[in-house]
Amino acid sequence: MAYIKWETSYETGVKKFDTQHQKLVNLINDLHDGMQQGKGKETVGRVLEELVKYTKEHFADEEVLMQKHNYPGFLAQKGEHDRLIKEVVTLMDKHKSGSMSLSIETSAFLKNWLTNHILGVDKKYSTFFQGKGVS
Repeated sequence: MAYIKWETSYETGVKKFDTQHQKLVNLINDLHDGMQQGKGKETVGRVLEELVKYTKEHFADEEVLMQKHNYPGFLAQKGEHDRLIKEVVTLMDKHKSGSMSLSIETSAFLKNWLTNHILGVDKKYSTFFQGKGVS
């Protein structure tokens, strides 16, 4: 059973971003599955590497579109992106140092980020981009 099930409430109305958000849900579920199978330590390194790739691609895509359409919340969104990247770097450092609680910490962080960032921050651009004809 999935740790997080994708729901329509997560959708922003921008198909590309929704697909990328689904990838984050899948990464969180992969981490959770690894933990359930007693393979959390092995799984977390791969998940963190994928998360770094995700953040670079997804955040760049969001930021380019925001700048293109002069999104008024761009600076706040960019700040959120920068904070997430710092957190991921911290998690990767903990993983490399052999932290025992990293899988649980990482899973909780990702789940909280998903609900707080996507449902809160990203949803704010939904109406804006729809008004610009972006879907």
